[in-house]
Amino acid sequence: MHTPAKLLLENKAWSQEVSAKDPGFFINLAKEQKPEFLWIGCADSRVPADTIVNAQPGEIFVHRNIANQVIMTDFNCLSVLQYAISVLKVKHVIVCGHYGCGGVKAALQPQKTDLVIANKWLTHIKDVYRLHEEELESISPEKKVDRLIELNIIEQVYRLAHTSIIQSAWKHGHKPSLHGWVYGLNDGLLSELIKLDHNTLINPIYRYAD
Repeated sequence: MHTPAKLLLENKAWSQEVSAKDPGFFINLAKEQKPEFLWIGCADSRVPADTIVNAQPGEIFVHRNIANQVIMTDFNCLSVLQYAISVLKVKHVIVCGHYGCGGVKAALQPQKTDLVIANKWLTHIKDVYRLHEEELESISPEKKVDRLIELNIIEQVYRLAHTSIIQSAWKHGHKPSLHGWVYGLNDGLLSELIKLDHNTLINPIYRYAD
């Protein structure tokens, strides 16, 4: 089992190895960041964004939370989105969930009174279930969790498109595309479930007038 001291030693070894291969790596990295991707992923320790796409430091701007959600009252997520779109000018926003997601599994269970804050967070996944209840109740129990995981990812991508941040970018010439990906813990592979871009027709009830 790793201890904090072991992690610090691993960091030192990694830094020395990188510097030996490329002496200017950290000097150049410290100057600025120009990522083309914003990754909104699950906080699950088995789904590290950089690792599973073999990316280098500086290539992906990352926000993670339980069950990779985009919630309109979550100023943390929205501030990351705004900075990524308005300042970093990322070209792609990826919502990445994963099969076997504990947050989605928990959302399908009765709420526990000792997890007050977690219950409030998982309510948003319960809302996704309610929106798609007919479909989810028509499939076998062993497939229900995986399908809700997929539907949750898809709904988060639509939530991105419903933000003023994305709609304003699309209207004023910056046209990031939005992607919903699911990761398989069993095989390490990513699959795209949905992609939206500036040509997407937004339901009028979610459109911003200006």
